[in-house]
Amino acid sequence: MTTDLIHSDASELAELIRSGKVSSAEVVQAHLDRIEATNPSINAIVTLAEGALEAARAADEELAAGGEVGPLHGVPFTVKDSFDTAGVLTQRGSPIFAGRVPDTDATAVARIKRAGAILLAKTNLPEFSYWVESDNLLTGRTNNPWDLDRSPGGSSGGESAAIAAGMSPLGLASDLSISVRGPAADTGVVSFKPTHGRIPMTGIWPREPRRDWHAGPMARSIRDLALAYALLAGPDGADGFATVPGEFDAGLGASPHRPVRVGWLVDSGLGPTDAEVAATVRAAADALQGAGVRVDAVSIPALERDNPLELWNKLSVMEVKPAFREVTAGHEDQMFSYSKTLFGMPDTSVEDYVRAEQGVGRLRDGFAEYFHQYDALLLPVTTIPAHEHQLGEFTLDGQTVGTFHVSSTTVPFNLTGLPALSMRFGTSSDGMPIGVQVAAGWHAESTILHVASLLETLSRVRDLHPAL
Repeated sequence: MTTDLIHSDASELAELIRSGKVSSAEVVQAHLDRIEATNPSINAIVTLAEGALEAARAADEELAAGGEVGPLHGVPFTVKDSFDTAGVLTQRGSPIFAGRVPDTDATAVARIKRAGAILLAKTNLPEFSYWVESDNLLTGRTNNPWDLDRSPGGSSGGESAAIAAGMSPLGLASDLSISVRGPAADTGVVSFKPTHGRIPMTGIWPREPRRDWHAGPMARSIRDLALAYALLAGPDGADGFATVPGEFDAGLGASPHRPVRVGWLVDSGLGPTDAEVAATVRAAADALQGAGVRVDAVSIPALERDNPLELWNKLSVMEVKPAFREVTAGHEDQMFSYSKTLFGMPDTSVEDYVRAEQGVGRLRDGFAEYFHQYDALLLPVTTIPAHEHQLGEFTLDGQTVGTFHVSSTTVPFNLTGLPALSMRFGTSSDGMPIGVQVAAGWHAESTILHVASLLETLSRVRDLHPAL
């Protein structure tokens, strides 16, 4: 039973608890036991939330008394340590914030709690959430549960590793350029970055650059992503970007009024991609076509005209430096690698900043044209499967690229604010998960979830777990 519980998705756990087949206390204890057994080698969990087991017992008593319960009643969840959690350490991956305990929950945390879920723990991240590997001076490095010598990605690598290893069924994460989707691909779980502003960023740090930061759920199934998104979306009266009403129907399994149109690509200006990653995207496209979906190989000229990764670098350096200088002033000896690297980078000139902004505008126009013709886009999540720790340069198709090239396929959807989802669809020759990314037009979250749900039914890797 314990093995079943730690590999069940949140929806199944909620149903088991509601039906009385298992108690919330049993579910929480199973995950606490799993954390005790596996976290020492993985280091995904950095803080346990006190009182989780007591909260589970209270949830069981409430259910027994016939009280009205939420859709996640008694189900444990974890949260990236950049989200404020009332009364629970939120240290942001830096000694500068060691011992910090917020008074209030981030909006996203409060909404999941309101659905009946129980905060179990906080998960690891890089310093200030800014890198593609989850490592910092305060809480150390997180390892990939599929291979401890490899990274679970960043910046939400602790969250992805916890879910993949069975320590948590559901998590909250944030995404600046890759941070929700890349870690999910590296560890074989699912994750969703909705349209910019759909989920308020209130109580999540950092915020700069405001245009690029998104919040989103990580989970074990597409239906869990749909449920979490429905609970999380909508204005909170504090985040000025969160303005669209939150009513949402995922419509999973529903028949669209016309055949879904999906384009797929593995290059089109995104740079070189690992051959096994490209083959996995092709396999997903073939699977959709075999299921009756209209699928075409496509290119997007806007991606070939303006390199999204170069645009992102020019814009982010300009906006992030002042925020990080303010935080690190007087604490220079407590800075980790990314802050030091950032401060060593040349400032973006005003002229280059304006040109980059104009480039982002062209990207938006290009995607608007594409999504006028197609409902969804299928492409790689990361350009390589999970890589070794502290990877520097690497070579693909004879081209040498830097570490951050892994995000060249995810950055476009942060710059433009488009929604995108990550899910596993393959396995590398050395046994590592390989994901595919599904994107759609602005506010077309239901389309993404519909396509992803179909892909999930066609996948042969959904129930694979690390051998821990």
